Amino acid sequence: MYRLATDLRLSGWVLNTPAGVLLEVEGSPERVQDFQTALKDQKPVNCVFYSSEATVLDPLGYASFEIRESLTGKKSAVVLPDLATCAACRTELFDPANRRFRYPFINCTHCGPRFSIIESLPYDRSNTSMKRFEMCPVCRSEYEDPQDRRFHAQPNACPVCGPWLELWRQDGSKAAERDEALLQAVRAVGEGQILALKGIGGFQLIVDARNDRAVLRLRELKDREEKPFALMYPSLERAESDCVVSRLEQELLRSPAAPIVLLTAKSAAISRLVAPGNPYLGVMLPYSPLHHLVLADLDLPVVATSGNAKDEPICADEHEAHERLKRYADLFLVHNRPVVRPVDDSVVRVLMGREAVMRRARGYAPLPVVLQAGGPAVLGVGALLKNTVALSVGHQVFISQHLGDLETPEARNGFEEAIAALEHLYETRPTSVACDAHPDYESTRYAEAAALPVTQVQHHFAHVLSCMAENDLNAPALGVSWDGTGYGLDGTVWGGEFLEIYETSFVRLAHFETFRLPGSDRAVREPRRSALGLLHCVFGNEAFEMTELEAVASFSAAERALLRAAVTKGINSPLTSSAGRLFDGVAALAGLRQISTYEGQAAMELEFACHGFESDESYPIGVDEHAGGDAKRPILIDWKPLVKQVLADTKSCVPAGVIAVRFHNALAEAIVGVAKRAGQSRVVLSGGCFQNRYLTERAITRLVQEGFRPYWHQRIPPNDGGISLGQVAAVLKARESGAPQSRARSAAERAE
Repeated sequence: MYRLATDLRLSGWVLNTPAGVLLEVEGSPERVQDFQTALKDQKPVNCVFYSSEATVLDPLGYASFEIRESLTGKKSAVVLPDLATCAACRTELFDPANRRFRYPFINCTHCGPRFSIIESLPYDRSNTSMKRFEMCPVCRSEYEDPQDRRFHAQPNACPVCGPWLELWRQDGSKAAERDEALLQAVRAVGEGQILALKGIGGFQLIVDARNDRAVLRLRELKDREEKPFALMYPSLERAESDCVVSRLEQELLRSPAAPIVLLTAKSAAISRLVAPGNPYLGVMLPYSPLHHLVLADLDLPVVATSGNAKDEPICADEHEAHERLKRYADLFLVHNRPVVRPVDDSVVRVLMGREAVMRRARGYAPLPVVLQAGGPAVLGVGALLKNTVALSVGHQVFISQHLGDLETPEARNGFEEAIAALEHLYETRPTSVACDAHPDYESTRYAEAAALPVTQVQHHFAHVLSCMAENDLNAPALGVSWDGTGYGLDGTVWGGEFLEIYETSFVRLAHFETFRLPGSDRAVREPRRSALGLLHCVFGNEAFEMTELEAVASFSAAERALLRAAVTKGINSPLTSSAGRLFDGVAALAGLRQISTYEGQAAMELEFACHGFESDESYPIGVDEHAGGDAKRPILIDWKPLVKQVLADTKSCVPAGVIAVRFHNALAEAIVGVAKRAGQSRVVLSGGCFQNRYLTERAITRLVQEGFRPYWHQRIPPNDGGISLGQVAAVLKARESGAPQSRARSAAERAE
């Protein structure tokens, strides 16, 4: 703004405020208009206007244009995410004549850390973790020169005055520092060792992706049997040699967010242990100067996975990391710039030609979603898995980075720290808390202990509301909310839901026919149990004698007897309408997966089986024409004919890919069938099942063909990472409509 104003010979001033940028420009009406036009046309690549207001004032006769000191007050300004190294800084990084040659902390106003280093607003150096580093005279002159690329670049530094690297041995002793530390670390990775590297938002574990022994050792140490590892490639060209990369995927890899992008693998020259049985590779490019240096020196792809123990949050502090990761890493490449808040890598994939975020963290968090409803602050504490938290400030909802699963004390500490950090950053204390209706979620327990009014929002309602909020969509709409598990208001486990959405409530219009889950939570990791539940629903107790099926034969006779008794008596075998468990059961019946080694593996393998098979054929699936389609008598989606046909095709040795395509197509037809019954033109797709590319694209295509308007997620994850936004949206909408708090507490009375 300073440069634009001075170029146009305007006078006045500009400053940062906690609510954004405030300025006055004074000059002829034509030049003032040119300034307003140029603001939109010439804004920096990473700049987004969330709102802009202009008022004509009487001239005061300013002599020049100046940058004034920042103001303090109520915090509502947007904090930028951490941004990948820009082209200009990359050029300087590898220029031997430049004073920042091979300096791992090079940055400018267009790139570098933001969210991970800011302590409070406004975004000034004194409010970041860079405040401990006093700028040298040369850096100071850059920082104060409006014509310089580093003008007011808050993390600005150089080798003379900024942070530096150290290499620590496994016992914590220092092996080297500065560039020698980097060179030794690179050599160790090349020799097959595991390196714990402190990046922008925390630690990663790095190994040579071509080295079977190194990858296997990392898997064994992390107790990560088959779940895919993320990869970092030295360049886009190297990634393209191993993967199919579309133009949009190229743009995502090179974007300032620089996320992990799910790419279709070719004959990759990497270890088969990186992503066993998976046709996709999660690929990212170097996004920090340190990563650029490491990958340039190595000149090979590396595994770059989160630096944490199983079910724990990512490590951010080097001393904590040494304690928590010393059994995993041979060496630690650390630095002395503090990470204020841990931020993991984001994960995206392309759906229907658009970017779709699966894990929202570095590069995306904490950019807000702007809602039509506003008011006093609401805290949404999310779900149990893939947790995020959200805080509303006026009409903006700021959503935290991905926090992970709240199943360990360390994870719960990270969850509470994230809440405190959002409240501190925006100097906002919530007036109420929104949580899931499940009483045993750690996030729900936190809400109940918060000494604030609590609103329980049904899980699948929150899923749909998060998608509607992201798409700026008002009720009414038909919400299709499919996932693995959600607390049902009727005492069953929901997960295959069709919700008629109203302003402040919903009706459970339809759902998958329920079946029992033998072993309850154990079925999440054993798809064969879901298969038994499906078979029992179709064939009764005869299901436990169908040992010609792998899903049944994998249990011993004694186990089958126990399971039969449990299912028959309803002991530890809850009823569920879960679409996720239906996926699991069909995957088991098709012989793809009986026991999963990580969440969602069976469903993913059913999706993967579709690769190379194209067909419009689908299995029969019933939409009950006699149900009322209301809360008392919802429409039932009868999947029993589908299961019978899956069994027939499996017996006839029909390829698993054909079975998978017919199954996915049948689910898309179920969505279309209910949409026709609902009479709603707008159909909202949300929930973890819509991470599935084939299902999502097939459903969208069929809905459009039938004249419906589908909506799906883009910047907010369809999985439980979007729940916190939906919870906040539910409370704000209820408050705007004047709904009483007691009604908002269930957020779904009409469904009961």
